[in-house]
Amino acid sequence: MQRIEIDHDFTLPVGRVYAYLAEHENLSTVFGAKVARVRDGDTSRNGAGSVRQLRIAILPPFEETVTNAVPDERIDYRITKGSPLRDHRGSMVFSSTGTGSHLRYVIEFGAVVPGLDRVIKPGLERTIRKGLKSVDANA
Repeated sequence: MQRIEIDHDFTLPVGRVYAYLAEHENLSTVFGAKVARVRDGDTSRNGAGSVRQLRIAILPPFEETVTNAVPDERIDYRITKGSPLRDHRGSMVFSSTGTGSHLRYVIEFGAVVPGLDRVIKPGLERTIRKGLKSVDANA
């Protein structure tokens, strides 16, 4: 299993950052992938039960399902279809810094092919760190 831990500060308030990152289509920039909504959530558009499809380069598309969403606090999700990654879980935890906001983003995953998770980790982490830098300008 691999683990990525990212801490990122934004100049914008928590509400704006949360709203931007909760909207599936906005994640294209963060993940460096084409992201499309498959299904709205059970009780809200981006809440628990909502599903997004990601397409990255030549890889087959895969789906992520939001498992928990607390507005302005946290978003938890997992890959539910079509990926060589296994037990992939992501958690975004939002907090106020007083003058802006902070994101604690943790991703854990393994792979069906031994060692593939170790190969994927550096690129995934680099892409997300780079993508998060655009949130202040776009949210």
